[in-house]
Amino acid sequence: MEVYTVTVATGASEYSGTNNYIYVTLVGEKGESERTLLDNPGLDFCRGAVDQYKVTTLSPVGSLLLVRLEKERYWVEDNWFCCYVTVETPGGDKLTFPCYRWFVGDVKVELREGKAKTLKDDSLPQLLSHRKTELQQRRNIYRWITWAPGIPRCVDAKTEADLPQDARFENEKRSDFEHSLQYALLELSLKKLAITFGKSWTDLDDFKRIFWKLKSPLAEYCMEHWREDWFFGYQCLNGSNPRMIQKCNKLPENFPVTSDMVQSSMPPRTNLDKELKKGNIFLLDYAIMDGIPSNIIRGKPQYIAAPLCLLYQHPDKGLIPIAIQLEQTPGLNTPIFLPRDPSLSWLLAKMWVRHAEFQVFQLLSHLLRTHLVVEVFCLTTLRQLPAVHPIYKLLAPHQRYTLEINTRGRTQLISADGIFKQVVSTGGEGLLILAQREYKVLTYRSLQPGHDFSDRGVSQLPNYFYRDYSLMLWDAIHGFVSGMVNLYYQSDKEVEQDLELQAWFRELSQEGFTELPSFGLPSHLSSREVLSTMLAVAIFTSSVQHAATNNGQFDWCAWVPNTPCTMRHPPPTDKDAVTMEMIMETLPDVRQSCLQMAISWHLGRVQPDAIPLGQYKEEHFTEAQAVELIDSFRAELVKIEQQILSENEGVELPYLFLLPSRIENSITI
Repeated sequence: MEVYTVTVATGASEYSGTNNYIYVTLVGEKGESERTLLDNPGLDFCRGAVDQYKVTTLSPVGSLLLVRLEKERYWVEDNWFCCYVTVETPGGDKLTFPCYRWFVGDVKVELREGKAKTLKDDSLPQLLSHRKTELQQRRNIYRWITWAPGIPRCVDAKTEADLPQDARFENEKRSDFEHSLQYALLELSLKKLAITFGKSWTDLDDFKRIFWKLKSPLAEYCMEHWREDWFFGYQCLNGSNPRMIQKCNKLPENFPVTSDMVQSSMPPRTNLDKELKKGNIFLLDYAIMDGIPSNIIRGKPQYIAAPLCLLYQHPDKGLIPIAIQLEQTPGLNTPIFLPRDPSLSWLLAKMWVRHAEFQVFQLLSHLLRTHLVVEVFCLTTLRQLPAVHPIYKLLAPHQRYTLEINTRGRTQLISADGIFKQVVSTGGEGLLILAQREYKVLTYRSLQPGHDFSDRGVSQLPNYFYRDYSLMLWDAIHGFVSGMVNLYYQSDKEVEQDLELQAWFRELSQEGFTELPSFGLPSHLSSREVLSTMLAVAIFTSSVQHAATNNGQFDWCAWVPNTPCTMRHPPPTDKDAVTMEMIMETLPDVRQSCLQMAISWHLGRVQPDAIPLGQYKEEHFTEAQAVELIDSFRAELVKIEQQILSENEGVELPYLFLLPSRIENSITI
C-alpha cells in the first residue's frame, strides 16, 4: 500500500466553494488509484480553502501522469472553482497540477502536471490522448461565428450567458460592472437634469452642471485648458487616440493650404515650405469618416465630418493646429479654418476634429484594434492549444474576461439598440461601415509599435510620451516572450515541427483574420523570432495598447465640449457666421452629454479586480526556469514604473496611463 498526500485549493472569489461531492483518482503509468471521496471532518472546499487529504493505493501506480477530479451533485447543484492540486508521492516528490477552472454540474476533469510540454515532449498514449480529447472538448464549447461581415470573427455567443463559466466574469466583477453604470446615471440625475433631457445647454459653462462628482484631476485640467491650441496638440500625441498623427511631407491635393494662410502661426524667418522640408508639419486625416451614414437619435438627424487638420511643431509653443478643413472635398462651402479666424469659428472647427476623434478612437483604435483583434488570439488559443502547452500558459493570463466583455460590447454597446445608437453620431449603420473600412486596411505591421511610429514618421516628434513608454514596454514584453519561446523551443526547426502551434497559426489567419489579403501575416511560423513577435503583439495589444486607448477616456471625454460624442447640426460653411448659439445647438444635448459622461466613467475607471501587467494570479508555469523569467519580467516592469514616475514628477500634465501598475494583463473592460 502506498499513501499520497493530496492538497486541493479552492478559489477565493465569491461562490467558488462547493458542498457537492469531490472525488480524486491518481493516474500513473502503471495504473490508477482508487476513486477516493475527499472528505475531512467539518466543511470541505470552502471559498479560499486549501484542504489536505490522504489517498492510498493498493499497488504502485508508477510515475503520476494525471489527476482526475470529479464533482457530483449533493442535494442541489453547487459549482466549484478549483485552483490547483498538489500531490506528494510516497517518495517525497511534490507535483503541482494547475487547474483554474469551474466544475459545473456532474463533471470529470483530468489535470496534467504543471511542467509545460509541447507535442514532441509527449510520447505516452495516455498523454497524447489527453491532449486530443481536451482540444476536441474545447472546440465544441468555443466556436467561431461571423457577427457581421468585414470585421474579425468572434466567439459564438448571443449574450454573455451563452459563454462557458470559465470565460465569465467572477461574481464580484459582474456585480460591479452591472451596477457602476446605474450609479453614474443616478449621480447625474441627482442634479435634477432629467427635466431638461433633450434640450440644449445654454452656454459652455453649463456643462459644469454634470461635472460635479464624477471627475478626475486630468478631467478638471481638461475643462480649464481645452480651448488652448497647445492642449489640442498635446491630445494628438498623448490622448485617447495617439496613433492618428502622421508626418506631412507634402500637402494632400484635397487640402489646399497656402503658405500665407498659416504664416501667422509661424516665427518670422520661416514658412510652410521650409517647415515641410524640416519635417515639422504633421497631419490628422479623417478620410475614413467620409460618407459614413449618420445616426438618427429620437427622430433627429446627427452629423458627421471627415476633417483634415494640419499641425506645426512650433519651436516655442509645441505642437499646435494651424489649419482645419472639415470635409475631404475642398470648395466654397468647405472653408479652411485658421487660428486667426474669429475665435468661435476656430473653436468650433477644433470641436469638429475632436468629434471625429471620438468616433475613430472608440470604434477603431479601441474596439477594433484592441478588443476584436485580441479576441481572435483568445479564441484561437482556446481551440488549438492544450493547457499543458507553453504558449497556452503564456497567453492564458492575457485572455481573462475578454470573451465576456466583447460579447457584452456586441449586445449592449454597438448593437442595433445599444448605447452607441442612443448617443453617438456613428451609431447604427455607420459604426459597422466605419469598422469595415478600418479592417480592410488593418495590417499586422501596424500592431507593432516600432513599425507603427516609423511608418507614420513620428519617431522624433518631441513630447510623445505614449510613443516613448510604449516602446519601453514593447521591449520588455518582447524580451520576456523571447525568453519563454527560447526556453521551450531549442531551434527554429522545433517551432516549424510543432503541429499544435502551426494549427494555432493557421486558425488565427484562416478563421480569425479572414478577408484580409493585405494584413501581412507570415505564411507560416518559421522561426522562434517570428513566433516571439506574434506573441508580443498579442500581449502588447491586450495590455499596453488597450490601456493607452481605454484608460484615459473619462479624462478626455468627461468635459463634453472637448470630445463630443455627436453633433446635432452640420459643419459650418461660413467662418463669419459662427455664434455661441450655433455651437450650443451643435454640441450634444443634456441627455447625450449625461450618457457620454456616464459611459466614459463606467468604461474608463480603474477596475476593482484589475490584475496589473506581469502579475499572474494563476500560476500556470511551475518549473523554475519559467518562474525566473517571469520574475525578471516583473523586475523590468518595476524599473519602467520608476522611470515613468521620475520623468513625470512635478510635471503639470503627467502622462501616467502606461504605468505598468495601471495596465491590466488583459482586456476586461
